[in-house]
Amino acid sequence: MNDWPEGWSDNNRGPRYGRGSAGAQPEGARVMRQVQRGPAVPPGPRSAYGDPGPAAPPYGAGVPQQPSYVDGQGHGDGYDDYDSGYNTGQVYGSPGGRGPGDPAGVPGRAPRPAPNWRRRIKWTAITLATVLVVTSVATYFWADSKLRREVDLSKVIDRPEAGDGTNYLIVGSDSREGMSKEDEKKLHTGGAEGKRTDSMMILHVGDSGDTLISLPRDSDVVVPSYQGSTSGKVYPAQGRHAKLNATYAEDGPTLLVRAIESNTGLHIDHYVEIGFQGFANIVDAVGGVEIDIDKGFKDKWSGADFKSGKQTLDGQQALAFVRTRHAFAASDLQRTKNQQKFLAALAHQVATPSTILNPFKFYPVMGAGLDSLIVDKDMSLWDLASMFWAMKGVNSGDGTSMNMPISGSTGGNLVWDKAKVKTLVDQLNNDEKVTVSGN
Repeated sequence: MNDWPEGWSDNNRGPRYGRGSAGAQPEGARVMRQVQRGPAVPPGPRSAYGDPGPAAPPYGAGVPQQPSYVDGQGHGDGYDDYDSGYNTGQVYGSPGGRGPGDPAGVPGRAPRPAPNWRRRIKWTAITLATVLVVTSVATYFWADSKLRREVDLSKVIDRPEAGDGTNYLIVGSDSREGMSKEDEKKLHTGGAEGKRTDSMMILHVGDSGDTLISLPRDSDVVVPSYQGSTSGKVYPAQGRHAKLNATYAEDGPTLLVRAIESNTGLHIDHYVEIGFQGFANIVDAVGGVEIDIDKGFKDKWSGADFKSGKQTLDGQQALAFVRTRHAFAASDLQRTKNQQKFLAALAHQVATPSTILNPFKFYPVMGAGLDSLIVDKDMSLWDLASMFWAMKGVNSGDGTSMNMPISGSTGGNLVWDKAKVKTLVDQLNNDEKVTVSGN
């Protein structure tokens, strides 16, 4: 009995192979639209009695011909073409059905090229070098524009001939420029008008070693003839004696240079001056300076109160350390030694990699120093760097540190030892190793 609805009998459905059919022949192969097998025509339907019926029209008759997709481009319109691609798994191009180097397996994706590390390293190096050059040039012009070139050494008359090496005159003045009343009280500077020299040093930089020589402010000198820095008038020598720092108070840096050159015969190449506030600012900007104090001392005039041993001084403490004179028996000579010791330590701290390579410390230090320094008109940044580097060398033991040789005193003024001073100057002018000892 047939339970299939009318029109759904096995006879109507035609013989089937499998699915419980009793047909003796397997079902004919079907043709997929996207993968054509050529012109082969499938067998037509059979009658209810198993006889072949009329031939069916070719598949797709009356329908536009579709391109073969064997290779994805409409090529390969035969069975062999389809089989050769399909059996090897290259229906969409590469083996496995994915593009070369395509981890996601997206068909048709172009392979990703391997990175060219040599090229990347080259351009990275070029970029870094360009940034370094641009930064260095910009820093140079920034620093050069801040340097205060205010001292004209061309106004110094009757100068001795220059010797070998370079001689810097380094002056610490008691200038209170830029200081408020609160600053003056904090730093124990007082509020005196004008400015005087608290320290004077000659730094000789040469091939035979660097030498730092302190000139006591109470040194007795003969005031020579000089040209007024403002008036331009020439004042003749009168044979009068004065303390060295008094010449600075009389007509500023040019007369000070003139007095040193006239009394020593040593040519001064460059002039550097720094005031109270600038000195303290540089020390604070560098993060303090470590120094080893041999013997503790106090001085109510400078505000000094130090114990012996290694310690880091901030700007206020550093200024008190280099200014103290009343705490010592040989007041001026001991103070010059302290000044030498501290300035060399400061230069060493400024020149360390932790300062130079750290922009957050380097630029504040540079800014504080350049805002505070007064130099001669011919001073370049390279000259200034050479001076600091030489001072660092003196602190490291690569040079000589000394006071000007003293033979005695007169009227409260310290008298230089003329014989030793002449030997010292000859050795400096010839850039020879210094053998003279100071006080």
